[in-house]
Amino acid sequence: MARFAAKSGVTAALAVTALLGLAACSDPGATAATGASAPASSPSTKEFNLTPQQDRIKVAVDSAAAALVPDAIKADGKLTVVTTGGTPPLSTFATDNKTLIGSEVDIAYAVGESLGLQVEVLPVAWADWPLGVESGKYEAVLSNVTVTEARKEKFDFATYRNDLLGFYAKSDADISSIKEAKDVAGKRIIVGSGTNQEAILVRWDEENKKNGLKPVEFQYYDDDSASQLALQSGRADLTFGPNASAAYKAAKDGKTKEVGTLEGGWPLKAEIAFTTQKGNGLAVAAQAALNTLIKDGNYGKILDRWGLSSEAIPASELNPAGLPKK
Repeated sequence: MARFAAKSGVTAALAVTALLGLAACSDPGATAATGASAPASSPSTKEFNLTPQQDRIKVAVDSAAAALVPDAIKADGKLTVVTTGGTPPLSTFATDNKTLIGSEVDIAYAVGESLGLQVEVLPVAWADWPLGVESGKYEAVLSNVTVTEARKEKFDFATYRNDLLGFYAKSDADISSIKEAKDVAGKRIIVGSGTNQEAILVRWDEENKKNGLKPVEFQYYDDDSASQLALQSGRADLTFGPNASAAYKAAKDGKTKEVGTLEGGWPLKAEIAFTTQKGNGLAVAAQAALNTLIKDGNYGKILDRWGLSSEAIPASELNPAGLPKK
C-alpha cells in the first residue's frame, strides 16, 4: 500500500543541512543554477528500443583520443565498465532481463569504441562500484555518478551529462512553468523523502511562508505507480525528482509534461561523469573521446535516443568543481 503524508512545518535549518548533504541517485559545482527549461507544448510519445538488439550509434576510432589510453588498459584492449541497472533510461535490463541497455550503456560503448577498445558492461550494486573502480577491478563506472569534492579525492572524472531535477505535471494541467519559490506556493507536490529535492522544496516553502504565500502540501508515496496515480487522478499537482527518469516516462507515455528543471545540486551546478581510478590517465582519454563525440553529433544522437537531450553538455570537462563536502 502506498504511504502518504503531508507536512508543512519542517525547519529551514533542516532544509539547508539536507540540501548540502543529500542527493537523488548519488551525492548529486560551483556555478549558479540554471532556471526552468521550456516546458513541452503538447503531449507526445516516443518509442524506445528495449530489446537486446540495440543497434547502437556507430562510432569511428578517434586516433588522437586512443593514443591517450593508458598502457595498462591497452594491454588487453578491453574496457570494463560497470553500471547499476534498474533505472531507465540510464541503465536497465532489456526485454530478455539480462542485457544491459540505456544511455549510460550507450555512452560506455561509444567512448570505448572511440578509444579502440572492446567494451564490456557489467551490472554491479551501487555500494560496490567505488571499491571496484578504486582497486582497478573495473576501469570505469557510468551510473549517474555526480562529481563531488569528496569523490575527487579517490576518482577522476570526465563529465558527460548535466545532473538535473525536474518538475512534472499532468500533460493537460494548467501549470506551465516552475522557476522559483513563489511558483510552488499552495501546490500539492510529490517528492522523495530525505532527498535533495525535498530539501529544496522545504527551503522554498519556508521562504514562501515568510512572504505570506500559501504553503506547499508535501506528498510521499512508496512506489512510482502510486505516485503517478495520484498525479493523474488530480490528488497531486506536481512531481519533483530526478529529471532523467521523469523525462523518459513523459516521452514514453505522454501522460506528463516537464514544467521546469533545476540543477541537481541547487543552487550549485551538478554534473554526471565517466568515473575512473584516480591518476591512471583513463579519464583524460575518455574526456577527449567524449568531446569528439559531442563535436561529431553522435553524443547528441545518444541522448536523444533516450529522451535526454535536455541534459546535454557543450563539452566534457576533466575533474570540474564538484559538490562540496558535507
